[in-house]
Amino acid sequence: MDLKDSLSRFKQQQERCQSSLTSIAANQASVSKPKHRAQPINAPSVPARSSQSIKFSNDTERLQHINSIRKSPVGAQMKLVIELLYKTRQAFTAEQINEATYVDIDGNKAVSDSLRNNPKVQYDGRRFSYKSKHDLKGKDQLLVLIRKFAEGLAVMEIKDAYPTVMEDLQALKAAGEVWLLSNMDSQEDIVYPNDPKTKTKVDDDLKLLFRETELPRDMVDVEKELQKNGIKPMTNTAKRRAAAQIDGVKSKSKPKKKDLKITRRSRLTNGHLPELFQDINK
Repeated sequence: MDLKDSLSRFKQQQERCQSSLTSIAANQASVSKPKHRAQPINAPSVPARSSQSIKFSNDTERLQHINSIRKSPVGAQMKLVIELLYKTRQAFTAEQINEATYVDIDGNKAVSDSLRNNPKVQYDGRRFSYKSKHDLKGKDQLLVLIRKFAEGLAVMEIKDAYPTVMEDLQALKAAGEVWLLSNMDSQEDIVYPNDPKTKTKVDDDLKLLFRETELPRDMVDVEKELQKNGIKPMTNTAKRRAAAQIDGVKSKSKPKKKDLKITRRSRLTNGHLPELFQDINK
């Protein structure tokens, strides 16, 4: 008896489901019928829009880019990381560096060890940050540092202290706070402090004596005179010339210009000035 009741209930459920599906299909058919609108006779025919197929995002190029970075040499991956630290001047974890540069520090022991031992990278056990030789925050601290080096400070040592250090250095030079000179031997810029306490007024007689003093024409003789007076010259011309001779680089003397004489075969363009060509007939 229970089995027959279950079968009868099952048949009733099937009949209700079938009737529901039939009504739904009828409603959809009535809605999907297109409404034909009357068009003018001369109206251009509009092509029917084709249904656009769904396109899934293709991430192949990004994955190839990530793969190329992680298979690149250790030096190339370190360069990407150090450039990120230098430009942002922020501390990043290994995960954050991976998101920004795709360099997997935790997954590459060689990259991880090289970064931790790099003199330009500061690692506190969790985060990586850029490390410059002099920890400066602005122009005031830059001027204080320069004044500590009375004999000059190489610009190379401070050019990466912070992003706008070179602009601040030029501003200090324009304000007369520092002197910015070039080293003839190393071709590097040297910055010297111009302490206002050392500014003194020079008499006109002393200025005149300085201007009338004749200096040696050869730089070697100038360096010798400086050494005689207990001053260490910033250049070493004798050493540089010796190195040039060893390398086979010799100073080329300028060729003498030949005196051009006007002959009868010369093409004259200033014929209206006969006094220029008096030597032709001689």
